[in-house]
Amino acid sequence: MQTSPAATRQATRPSGPADPDPVTPAPAPAPGAAPAKGRRFGLATATALVMGNIIGGGIFMIPAAVAPFGTVSLLAFVVLTVGAIALALVFGQLARRNPRTGGPYVYAREAFGDFAGFLSAWSYWITTWVSNAALAVAAVGYLDVLVPIGHNRMLEITAALAFQWLPALANLAGTRFVGTVQLVSTVLKFIPLLLVSVGGLFFFDPKNIGPFDGNGQGWMGGMTAAAAILLFSYLGVESAAMSAGQVRDPERNVGRASVLGTSGAAVVYLLGTLAVFGTVAHQRLVTSGAPFSDAMNAMFGGTWGGTVIAVAALISMTGALNGWTLLAAQAPYAAARDGLFPAAFGKEKRGVPTFGVVVSVALASVLTVANFASGAKGAFDMLVLVTTFTAVVPYLLSTAAQLYWLVRGATDRVDGGHLVRDAVLGLGAFAFSLWLLAGAGYAAVYQGVLFLFAGILVYVWQAGRRRTQPEGATH
Repeated sequence: MQTSPAATRQATRPSGPADPDPVTPAPAPAPGAAPAKGRRFGLATATALVMGNIIGGGIFMIPAAVAPFGTVSLLAFVVLTVGAIALALVFGQLARRNPRTGGPYVYAREAFGDFAGFLSAWSYWITTWVSNAALAVAAVGYLDVLVPIGHNRMLEITAALAFQWLPALANLAGTRFVGTVQLVSTVLKFIPLLLVSVGGLFFFDPKNIGPFDGNGQGWMGGMTAAAAILLFSYLGVESAAMSAGQVRDPERNVGRASVLGTSGAAVVYLLGTLAVFGTVAHQRLVTSGAPFSDAMNAMFGGTWGGTVIAVAALISMTGALNGWTLLAAQAPYAAARDGLFPAAFGKEKRGVPTFGVVVSVALASVLTVANFASGAKGAFDMLVLVTTFTAVVPYLLSTAAQLYWLVRGATDRVDGGHLVRDAVLGLGAFAFSLWLLAGAGYAAVYQGVLFLFAGILVYVWQAGRRRTQPEGATH
């Protein structure tokens, strides 16, 4: 993808913390950066990218996923929102200093060296294609509202695969088409979402609300467990930073888009979840495969309302899959340009890393088929928790990078006038990420670690090949 015309580290530099030299303009992009021409994302599109990726399948499935924890999950939503905005602010500060495509990968590698950068890129890449599998599973639940497929396993798998590959084809058509789809899908899904989020409050019945502590873990344990699932709803807060190379004036617009997109999504999330909790009976909500459709049916009677929401959900999830498919190719693209991923991931056509798109969707497809054996809802919950772990790894490394520059006191990277504010923000975001990691659960951490450590072999292969290249050779 096209990146900012800023000088970047040489792809062949040795592993280790980056030097403190400021990022300065250069007449031509250095190795590791793509040409700067053809940026297409302004503030509005970048904000839509953030909101579109955040408000994807999560909001339509999350009320049912967290209902077993009780209303303590609403408290978890509030805490999570504060943490997500803190992360958005940190990403904005990091992007202001290094506005390259790759986001968390770029920040981790610049501060801690190649291995940390690789782990961030690898973990984020896993997050994107596992998230796509989870979104496709969620989309099948709402498709069943429109076209009953009778819980036929083969039909469900076929539909889930179609939801993944159609956005992939849109991505292969080029970044301009990706941006258009993202804007249109974001606008179309907001009208029915606001109808439930605001209108549902007028149909609120306290009798539908479940217990405060639904699983008996205590309010702190329940809130932590619910937050681990709810993090899936906020994946995408880093979307503008990840695509900084496609954003006009990224030093300003990445941070603004991150905060605006996250804040807007948070308002819709909080109101929507509260409205669903108050309109759908708790026992029904726990087993619901389409909670927002159930809420509309409860509000207006009949099935027409649920059909409208199902259409909106499918538009929303298709838009999110469109955006996440783009992000799935961004992290390995940036790493490949620096020689840390196979070179095929660094090649592009029409501004899109086509190899990364195809491989990511193929892996998501395999995971979708494998997880449907546990049932759609069970598959969704497990995939959500795995992405919680893999998403937190680059979040931790990014916030650690911010703290690293603060501790070093690098004047070219730190705003000395706001040192205390930035330190509190960085420490809060780091602690928040650790808290989410703790709430993911042993099973998700176990599977996530397996995914993460499998990448070490890729790093060893790439690092070994780079060491054997002649001095000054390119990858």
